[in-house]
Amino acid sequence: MRLFQRLLVAPAALGLLSPLAANATEVNLNEISNYSNAEEAFELVNSFELDQPNETTLFAGGEGLASGHSGDFSETTTASFSADMMLGFVDGGTTADTVMAGYSFQIDLNTSFTGEDSFDVSLDAGNAGVDGIAEFDGNSGGDGLSVDGVSYTWPLGDATLIVGDNTDGSALFTTACAYGGPSNTLDDCGNVNAGITNGGAMAGASYDFGTGFTAAVGYAGGDTEMNKGLMTKQTLDAYGANVAFTGESYGVSLTYGIVETSPTQEDTFTAFNAYYTPEGFPSISVGYEIGDDGDAAEASDELTSVFFGLTFDEVGPGSVGVALGTKTPTVEGTDEQYMYEAYYSYPINDGMTVTPLVFIKENSSSTVEDETGVMVKTSFSF
Repeated sequence: MRLFQRLLVAPAALGLLSPLAANATEVNLNEISNYSNAEEAFELVNSFELDQPNETTLFAGGEGLASGHSGDFSETTTASFSADMMLGFVDGGTTADTVMAGYSFQIDLNTSFTGEDSFDVSLDAGNAGVDGIAEFDGNSGGDGLSVDGVSYTWPLGDATLIVGDNTDGSALFTTACAYGGPSNTLDDCGNVNAGITNGGAMAGASYDFGTGFTAAVGYAGGDTEMNKGLMTKQTLDAYGANVAFTGESYGVSLTYGIVETSPTQEDTFTAFNAYYTPEGFPSISVGYEIGDDGDAAEASDELTSVFFGLTFDEVGPGSVGVALGTKTPTVEGTDEQYMYEAYYSYPINDGMTVTPLVFIKENSSSTVEDETGVMVKTSFSF
C-alpha cells in the first residue's frame, strides 16, 4: 500500500479510537501485514490493539472496518477521502491582483447498523478561505482536522428521518437543479436562503410518494453565543419545508424557509427551481427566490435572487457549464448585481478531476471595479 495512504488512514483511525479507551491506545506495528484473497481482495493496513481484548482492522482505501471481536467497529464502516488543490487570481472589487494557492481536505466516515440506516461523520481541514480561491468554497478551518458535521439517517416506512449537528436543516430537501457549477455563489441555483443552513442541532424528515413526488421538512438550531436552547425565544432557529417532482428529463421544486434573526424578528423566503434535460441539448436550470427581511423597513424589505444555468455534457473528455445569477440577494429599490461564470470539468482518471473556472462579479459602486477571477481546482478522491 502507498505510504501516503498509510499516513492518512492511521492518524484518522487513532483519533477516532482514542476516546474509547480508558488508558493509552497502543499501536502494534509488529502485526501490520498485507493479505490478499481472490474473493475479498482486501489489503490490511493496520491493526489496533486496545487494553480490552479487542482488535479492529481499517482496510485500505476505506473499504471498511472489520470486527475481530464483539464490541468492535461495525464491518459496514467505510471511509472516503478527498482533497482539492486550488490556484487562483482575482482582480477588482476590494481585492487587487491577488494570486493565491491553497488546499482542502476531507474525510467522510459512514456506517450502518441495520443495512438501511446511515451514521455519518465529516472531518475537514484546509486553508481555502483566502482571497483568490475563496469562490471554490473549500475548507478553511486550518491544518488540523475538525468535525464538520455529524448525522444519523434512518427509514420509517416510506419516510426518511435525520438528526444531527452542524448539518444543514435542508439535508433531505430536493432542489430541482441540474447545474453543478464549482463556485460558492451560484452553486445553490438561486435557492439561497429558503434551503435553511443554520449550523446547530438539526432534525428533518422526508417522504417519497413513489411517483416522483417527494416532500420534506427541516429544523436547524442556531449556534451563536446568545443561543441558550432549542426552539426557545432566545434561540435563533430556522424552519423549512420542501416539495418536489423529479421526472426522467425534468423536475420542479418549491422550498419555503423561516430564519429567525432576533428573538422578535424573522426572515421568510420562498424559492422555485426547475430543470430540463432534453436529449442532444444542454440541460437548463432556473431558480427564483423571493424573501421578506423582517428587520428592514417596509420600503426595502423585499429580497430577490435569480439564477440561470446551462450544462453541456460530453464536451471532449469533460463537461462545460455557464451560468448567471445574482451575486447577493437584491434589496428592493436597489440595482441588481450579477455574477457570470463558465467552467470546464474533465477527469484525468477515476480519482482525479481538473476544473478551471472564470467569473465576473458586478459591483454597483461607482468607486469599486467589477471583480474578475480565474481559478483552477484539481480534485482527488481516494
